[in-house]
Amino acid sequence: MIKHTYASILLFVGMVFMSCKNEPQKEPAAEKSVPPNIIFILADDLGYAEVGAYGQQKIETPNIDALAKEGMLFTQHYTSAPVCAPARHMLLTGKHAGHAYIRSNSEWKERGDVWDYRAMAMDSTLEGQGPMPENTITLAHKLKEVGYNTALVGKWGLGAPHTKSVPNDMGFDLFYGFNCQRQAHTYYPLHLYKNRERVHLKNDTVAPHTPFPKGKDPKDLKSYADFNLKEYAPDLMFKEITSFVASNRKNPFFLYWATPIPHVALQAPQRWVDYYKDKFGEEVPYLADGKNNAYFPHKTPLAAYAAMVSYLDENIGNLVMQLKEEGIYENTLIIFTSDNGPSYAGGADPEFFESAKPFRGDFGRGKGFLYEGGIRVPMIATWPGHISPGSKSDHISAHYDMLATFADVAGYEPSIDTDGISLLPTLLSKENQEQHDFLYWEFPSYGGQVALRMGDWKLIRQNLNNGEPATVELYNLKNDPAETFNLAEKHPEILQKGAKFFEKERQRPELENFQIPLIDDGLLTQK
Repeated sequence: MIKHTYASILLFVGMVFMSCKNEPQKEPAAEKSVPPNIIFILADDLGYAEVGAYGQQKIETPNIDALAKEGMLFTQHYTSAPVCAPARHMLLTGKHAGHAYIRSNSEWKERGDVWDYRAMAMDSTLEGQGPMPENTITLAHKLKEVGYNTALVGKWGLGAPHTKSVPNDMGFDLFYGFNCQRQAHTYYPLHLYKNRERVHLKNDTVAPHTPFPKGKDPKDLKSYADFNLKEYAPDLMFKEITSFVASNRKNPFFLYWATPIPHVALQAPQRWVDYYKDKFGEEVPYLADGKNNAYFPHKTPLAAYAAMVSYLDENIGNLVMQLKEEGIYENTLIIFTSDNGPSYAGGADPEFFESAKPFRGDFGRGKGFLYEGGIRVPMIATWPGHISPGSKSDHISAHYDMLATFADVAGYEPSIDTDGISLLPTLLSKENQEQHDFLYWEFPSYGGQVALRMGDWKLIRQNLNNGEPATVELYNLKNDPAETFNLAEKHPEILQKGAKFFEKERQRPELENFQIPLIDDGLLTQK
């Protein structure tokens, strides 16, 4: 009986085994790919050559340089605009300046004395810049739609409190930092914002652009005490960044780190200032003069500026370390860049640091202008296992390419109109990278300017606000990257090509304060 039962069991097992062998085998389930985290670090007024990877000799940036060694360095990357607000707007919306809603800084002065720091402290309706339209779609909206948790830490500048143009209405789950660009003229503000609410800080009321106090000794460090208070905004911002990353280590996230550094005023942790004081030696104090371009005084302005950049570099290193400790560095795309070229105001010294080398970064050529020093910016991208370490690209690209690029990286269709082109093929060292026929810039401020880059050619027109005679400049950037030799008279065919692109691409600004008189009044052809 026992033997019979045992034999029956063997027979049954054998039949099951044979039936299993004859059945088609199922393929193992494909492992679901996890979308990469995306961290976009936007420095403020950092010049093309202010980090070591781009040739900086005086300011030390080992952590940013390490990103370049581990990833790809772009040599021909551009901001979308030469100042803060329009650059950020075009970055987020994927539009070039001929199609963008915001084309310059707009302080929305109709509300009252928006430059009065104390009045803004009492009345939040005086804060912030002119808003984007309520129906604006940003790249943060699109990433949020496909499951990303989104955060903006740093400076906004694209809409005031109590409007629908605040970060939490523009695709960001978390916002922490300066809503208002004018408030960001001090790193020791009275408050920052966490989402829609003010977070009051333990700082005294020292209004931006306060000059050196009369009757005090400029050689005495104690004379500058009012300009270095208790709570340093970048410290607080970085704490929010580390908290956001820690809480999202198991979810795909997009972090837009819009650091205000190194935009003046010159305010930096003293340990870093002391480091560069020892390195640079004695300096002439910067005392400021109370005007808007003066910001705050500093005993050692060169040391302070370098200290700000190295402090940012230090925190970038801390962020990378955290990503590695959380086990998510390998699945994170990091892009580091700047919103425009270097400043020449408030004690910044682009000539001493050669901030825009091989271009010029002084007034007329740096921030606020459409020459290379004002708009060509560093860009470094790392993504372990995807971007080749130590690689370099001379692909011509712009910030407004990011909307299409992030869609490609995250694996979805942008589904909104963009002037940008995905850079993913370049990041992955593929051969199928689409090329821009042109890059377009338009800036109604600083006299009124437009520019086009078409291959190696760069066309610039200035003085378009019906003041001085309008200019026509044409440069071959391959042969003349410093834009020294104007070839406009020798190449009318290039000017004609540019005029066709301009006529096709430009839309009249919706806001009157962004209009350029010679263009929008139809007078440019007469100049």
